[in-house]
Amino acid sequence: MSRVPTVYLLTCAAIGVAGGILLIGGWLLSLGLFATVPFASVAIAGLYVIPAVIALRLLRRPLAGLLVGLIAGLVLTPFYTVSAVATTLFWSFFPELPFLLTLYRRWATWMHYAGAAVIGVAYPLLAAQSFDLWSMTVPALLAFLALCLVSCLAGTWLGILIADRLQSAGVARLARRREAPAAG
Repeated sequence: MSRVPTVYLLTCAAIGVAGGILLIGGWLLSLGLFATVPFASVAIAGLYVIPAVIALRLLRRPLAGLLVGLIAGLVLTPFYTVSAVATTLFWSFFPELPFLLTLYRRWATWMHYAGAAVIGVAYPLLAAQSFDLWSMTVPALLAFLALCLVSCLAGTWLGILIADRLQSAGVARLARRREAPAAG
């Protein structure tokens, strides 16, 4: 059985903690917007995919996005509730989904955007009751869906940009390398 390299776990932890800190602000902003202008709260939905996208793009390893989502949720838990873990895992699942469907054999850039498109459409539909979507006019409903979709695509773009910059700095080279077996 192969071991999971410590540097990989530490990289996931660093991305997860940084993502959790980002999401503390995002969560506060989202709560404020949802209470005052629910329509506008989906404009920042893309923040929730950034940590998973960074991990998947940078590390290119199975379940990296979900591990980072778990860690980000644990960072959020003291500020909110344990449901933050479920929320971040939910948002991390969709960036992971296209890679899971290929059994992690392909790591094409378009697959990140495919995951973003799925969550960008699925989230408003899954949360339709919270947003009272079915009482909106058709143009308002389409604008709401488009706003969420664009936000998720923009968050994915930003996650890819950050991961590519980290990769240029040499972070991925360390995190992808397998640890040598212990002597003895």
